[in-house]
Amino acid sequence: MSRKIGSRYTAHRILGRGSAGTVWLGVGPQGSPVAVKLLREDLASDQELVGRFVQERTALLCLDHPRIVKVRDLVVDGNDLALVMDLVRGTDLRTRLERERRLAPQAAAAIAADIADALAAAHAAGIVHRDVKPENVLLDAHAPTGPGGAPPALLTDFGIAKLIDAPSRGGGSKVVGTPDYVAPEIVEGLPPRASVDVYALATVLYELLAGFTPFGGGHPGAVLRRHVTERVAPLPGIPDELWQLLNQCLAKAPASRLRAPEMAARLRELLPSLAGLPPLDIDEPEPEAEAYERQDAHGTYGGDGGGYDTGTPYTDGPYAASGRGAVPLVHGGPSPDSTRDTHTSMRVPGADELAGGAHGTARAPRAHGSPRAGSARHRAAERRRRARLGMTAAALAAALGIGGWFALDGDGGEGSGPAAPTSTEDEAPPSP
Repeated sequence: MSRKIGSRYTAHRILGRGSAGTVWLGVGPQGSPVAVKLLREDLASDQELVGRFVQERTALLCLDHPRIVKVRDLVVDGNDLALVMDLVRGTDLRTRLERERRLAPQAAAAIAADIADALAAAHAAGIVHRDVKPENVLLDAHAPTGPGGAPPALLTDFGIAKLIDAPSRGGGSKVVGTPDYVAPEIVEGLPPRASVDVYALATVLYELLAGFTPFGGGHPGAVLRRHVTERVAPLPGIPDELWQLLNQCLAKAPASRLRAPEMAARLRELLPSLAGLPPLDIDEPEPEAEAYERQDAHGTYGGDGGGYDTGTPYTDGPYAASGRGAVPLVHGGPSPDSTRDTHTSMRVPGADELAGGAHGTARAPRAHGSPRAGSARHRAAERRRRARLGMTAAALAAALGIGGWFALDGDGGEGSGPAAPTSTEDEAPPSP
């Protein structure tokens, strides 16, 4: 089913559906293939929102970099609001992660370096992406591969986060974004600056290496809280220099993070040392039961009336293969087969709500095969360890006792027991 998009473009078939709308395969005036992102009707019908978005048109059209999916045009036509972009032949990074779970360190670092280059160009132009995540990273399958066999990576959906983050008619401050990748300053209600993209990209890199995000798991509100209150846990087996880079880019204080050009340069410097390293062999930490993960029938959590409005999550896979994660474009409708919250609108939590958690290290990943702390397997291993220690101590004590017996035996003869005394107190005195 084809449809006209404005007067210059024709959309032929749907490539995927995401949090902001539907991506179509289309053609331009000269028959050149394009990707057309047709935004949701509720977004396109908000004239104030459309006006502010059109103001970004010049900046988006001027954003030209090999690692950024080029925006060719912005179409406003009746109820249609669409971004016309270059078509990238390939898949998104989420699809590859779902297939492979984790990547070798060199391939992961190469992809992250490409996206850091894209962010550096955008930040130099005064544009903050605000929604860096695997769904918005496209892998060009038709270009030569780079270090570790990684295809060139391109960042897409610039400007979409700003569109979705328009103030609601009901007012109030919101956290809008994908919980796993939201920087702590966003959770605390501060305005998004370039450093939020660096934090999100570091989270993506951690996920490429580990197969899971550092603060993910459970209710979105619990995830947001971990971003603010917990330190990232080291990954067993990760090269030290790569871990130091990750740890710095995931710093809670925005000023402590690397800037995007610095992150790209550091990653490329590390690429030769990562050659040949296999993917990390680790297990995901077990989910924790948290009070903030209790959800009532009204979509709030916390149990004290101070919960966050979770809004409606959307599943975002803008350039996924046709049929993968496809959802009907129903206003407010999530994917029927999705178990992952990829875009959530929440009230900014208060300081007292954020202060409720432990200010410690996030749940630590485990080396593959090692038991989870507190599990039945872990307790059994502890019992065996204590039994071995007890047996070792008993054997040592016995050895010391026998050794002392032989030391006292001295010249008393073989097996004759302790040496006889040479004199006794009750021996008769000599005769005068």
